[in-house]
Amino acid sequence: MKSYSISKQVVLEAWEQVKANKGAAGVDSESLEDFEKNLEKNLYKIWNRMSSGSYFPPPVKTVDIPKRSGGKRSLGIPTVSDRVAQTVAKMYLEPLVEKHFHNDSYGYRPGKSAIDAVGTARERCWKFDWVIDLDIKGFFDNLDHKITMQSVRKYTDCEWILLYVERWLKAPAQLEDGTLVTRDKGTPQGGVISPLLANIVLHLAFDTWMEKEFPNAPFERYADDMIVHCGTEKQADFIRWCIEKRLARFKLEFNLEKTKLVYCKDNRRLGEYPTKKFDFLGYTFRRRMVRGKIGVCFLGFNPGVSNAAKKSMNQKMRRWELHQHSSSDLSELAQLVNPQVRGWINYYGKFNKSELLPVFTHLNDTLIKWVKWKYKRFRYRTSRARHWLGNIAKEKPTMFAHWQMLGIKPTVR
Repeated sequence: MKSYSISKQVVLEAWEQVKANKGAAGVDSESLEDFEKNLEKNLYKIWNRMSSGSYFPPPVKTVDIPKRSGGKRSLGIPTVSDRVAQTVAKMYLEPLVEKHFHNDSYGYRPGKSAIDAVGTARERCWKFDWVIDLDIKGFFDNLDHKITMQSVRKYTDCEWILLYVERWLKAPAQLEDGTLVTRDKGTPQGGVISPLLANIVLHLAFDTWMEKEFPNAPFERYADDMIVHCGTEKQADFIRWCIEKRLARFKLEFNLEKTKLVYCKDNRRLGEYPTKKFDFLGYTFRRRMVRGKIGVCFLGFNPGVSNAAKKSMNQKMRRWELHQHSSSDLSELAQLVNPQVRGWINYYGKFNKSELLPVFTHLNDTLIKWVKWKYKRFRYRTSRARHWLGNIAKEKPTMFAHWQMLGIKPTVR
């Protein structure tokens, strides 16, 4: 008899989710492929230890990655085995809490997405003059363990879930030089269970409280990215102050440099204020020229891909180093880049798609550079390389995902 009743089938389904999400190896250097070589034994070991209460998570590998806004943030990479174990707990815990979550909480939830949050924010910016752009200082790094456990206990008394959540919170971090660091607060950004814990804490700290105290000030929250809509500057300033006091009770504080009041100026709203734009989930909301349903243009407050997101996409393209793939042909390059480019178009092209044109013009310039490296006759003739690539684009406009968005039309024969 095991101490805890955990389904072997759930452990198998958890592995399938981890495999589908891919991801790097943790501190044990075991890849997904290595884990799968001895799959039955590895999954049995996880089930056996979790069911008996003897599962202890290994240290979490910590790497620093660049932030879009500049600087770096720490990303935690659990081992493959630990990702499976965390997914098992998530599969049991999520149904218990999901039904309680607020409709305007969008992050890491079934049936909701970041683009849903952007779309809702867009419509509300048309109705409300002001936005509070909230930024919590180091949310995942500063999440209080005691408060997190108290929050989880509000939704479950399942002993093994509580046992392992606490162990995951306390699991040490292993730095890039191998140093082990004990944690008395925070949860790894990159852990499978971390987003769910974040939603549980912020549901209690923010969502339910906002709905009760300020029902006429709607919000959108994606994990710790939050904006609140207000009718007046005075109301916005007061609610910002109240939220700051509320979060302090949960040992969280604002990043004062990034938290701001934003005036949603369009062609109907008068007055000049210092801040008239904000970034949310990779989009910049600001006054833009838009075309109405009957074709009339006007100035509206709308989202478009942010400069930080454009910079990130350009950096990604540079890392491809396409010009060094001179042994490949053009269709092979397309297979390499199209999955990522389609993802950009599907997300950042949802609103004001034309804002992506500079990014994809840069991608075309990168392809021209490849042409010059591959074919000696174009080595010092950029205009001829551009003309040659343009003819290919007209003949096969669907070869690259971005070509049709640039308005390239097929050649009529």
